[in-house]
Amino acid sequence: MSAKRELLRDPQRGKIAGVCAGLSDYFNMELWLVRIIVVSAVLLTGGPLFVVAYIAAWFILDKKQPNHSDKVSSASTDDPLEVKFKVWQKGEPPRRALQDLKERLTRVDKRLQEMERYVTSSEFTVNREINKL
Repeated sequence: MSAKRELLRDPQRGKIAGVCAGLSDYFNMELWLVRIIVVSAVLLTGGPLFVVAYIAAWFILDKKQPNHSDKVSSASTDDPLEVKFKVWQKGEPPRRALQDLKERLTRVDKRLQEMERYVTSSEFTVNREINKL
């Protein structure tokens, strides 16, 4: 099952208005590649058509809402574990992606240890017996 994709501009990742960032998300391409294609199209074709299209997209496309899962926060441990299978398509360096993954797996491991500690404790046994009554 694939999620519905929408063409939205992403001003947080964009240089001017986020149109290229939105295109890179929509077509699942690297942002730098989309920028090179757009600049090349402007330079090679004389430009007015692509400049007008870019400005039109700027006004027509809705802004992408900030996604809280994009930000790594140490306080939130209830975030679903999201693994980026194609790191190169997200524009994130592999070392940073591995560091993010390591941090998330460390948080998951700590939660599992806490759960195991509780399940093997006498408090869990007492609570289970009380709930059976």
